[in-house]
Amino acid sequence: MLLIGSHVSFTNKDQLVGSVEEAHSYGSTTFMFYTGAPQNTNRSKIDTEKTKEAFELMNKYGIDPSKVIVHAPYIINLANNKEPDKYEFSKRFLKEELSRCHLLNMHYLVLHPGSHVGLGEDIAIENIISALNEILKNSYDVTVLLETMAGKGTEVGKTIDEIKKIIEGVEYKEKIGICLDTCHLNDAGYEISNFSSILDEIDSKIGLNFVKCIHINDSKNPLSSHKDRHENIGFGTIGFDNLINVIYDSRLENIPKILETPYLGSNAPYKEEIEMIKDKKFNSHVFDKIIEK
Repeated sequence: MLLIGSHVSFTNKDQLVGSVEEAHSYGSTTFMFYTGAPQNTNRSKIDTEKTKEAFELMNKYGIDPSKVIVHAPYIINLANNKEPDKYEFSKRFLKEELSRCHLLNMHYLVLHPGSHVGLGEDIAIENIISALNEILKNSYDVTVLLETMAGKGTEVGKTIDEIKKIIEGVEYKEKIGICLDTCHLNDAGYEISNFSSILDEIDSKIGLNFVKCIHINDSKNPLSSHKDRHENIGFGTIGFDNLINVIYDSRLENIPKILETPYLGSNAPYKEEIEMIKDKKFNSHVFDKIIEK
């Protein structure tokens, strides 16, 4: 079964139940959510009854909970320890997010490695490794997935070699993995049209067994732009056919593929994009009815 879905909401009121219902409305077979707003620390208490109800819904809709993805908030930065208070905050908040994943019985948490903000990549990587070795010393069955980044500003994790260095330094190998992002890879300089070679490099340097999630995004920018601006599927510089080749690559068959493409006004594009992906056929007019609303 194709594991395709999108980012969905997680509200204080409906929590995981609302996430599942939204994903199902798009025709998804998996999904990704934040346990609260990605830009701040506001978090509601996990409702165990809502979680139980959500798991019953996932069973009803044929969604495997073990393939559902959580994304850590953007405010976490493990790369920069220039200000100790902020570094400790990032570690503490990531620990709390892992605890929330555990309460929700979710097994994968995507994390942006962070930005060095002038410290340099080597020191940043040491900071990330140190923090992860402290944070992953827990009893939770939750794997942190390092997301490949576009290289905007001073982002760390823009190359396979940087991701490799971090994973090599992490003591708890069973709790660390990779989330590939097609827009980020393109903007960092990796040609998605030659995606097989990207997988070959990851396999030889790290191991494909570490890849646990793929973010499927087209890009508004040309190769090596280092800008990180997502575009709707087939409307960007990567192109529909190249993204289809990623989605249906046999080596990634059991890996969740998650759309993070832009809304059209206030309307989500995911139902239409998922239909195109399932049909393997691009429709340049797919969003016409949404735009007319």
